[in-house]
Amino acid sequence: MQSSSFATSIQRDTRAWQAQVWVSFGLAGFLCATGLAWLPGATLERAFMVMGYVFCLSAAFVLAKFVRDSQRGAIPGAGDTPMWKLVVWGGFLTAMGLTGWGLLRMEISETYRAFLGVSWLFLISSAFTLAKTLRDRHEADLAEARVQGRREGRLEAAQDE
Repeated sequence: MQSSSFATSIQRDTRAWQAQVWVSFGLAGFLCATGLAWLPGATLERAFMVMGYVFCLSAAFVLAKFVRDSQRGAIPGAGDTPMWKLVVWGGFLTAMGLTGWGLLRMEISETYRAFLGVSWLFLISSAFTLAKTLRDRHEADLAEARVQGRREGRLEAAQDE
C-alpha cells in the first residue's frame, strides 16, 4: 500500500483585510446615512436621494456578480441571455447617472454636495470590494471542501485495498 501526500494551498484573504473591507463598507454606509438623514430640503427630495443611493448600491453588487460570473464562465453553455448584460450595465449606469444628476440639481451648499458625493462614491467602491471579498471567501470554501472530499475519497480507497 502506497500513500501519497500532497500539499494544496488555497488562497484566502487575511482576517485583517476582511475586517478592513467590512469597516470601510460600514463607515461608507454610515457616512451616506448621516449625510442623507441631515439633508436639507423637502422630504420628497431626501426620499429620492435615499432611493438613488440604495439603487446604486444594489446595482453595484449586481454588476460585481455579473462581471465575476462572466469572467469565470462557471457553466459552459449556460451563459446569460444577451439582454442581461445590457440590463446589468444599463441599470448600474442609470443608477449612477440619476443619483449624480440629483446631487448636482439639489439646492444645497457646495460643501454638503461634496460630502454627499464623496461618501456616495466611497460606498460604491467599498461595495465592489466587499462583493469581491465575499466571493473570494466563498470560492475558497468550495475549493477547501473539494480538497477535503478528495482526501476522504483517497482514504476510503486506501482502506478498501
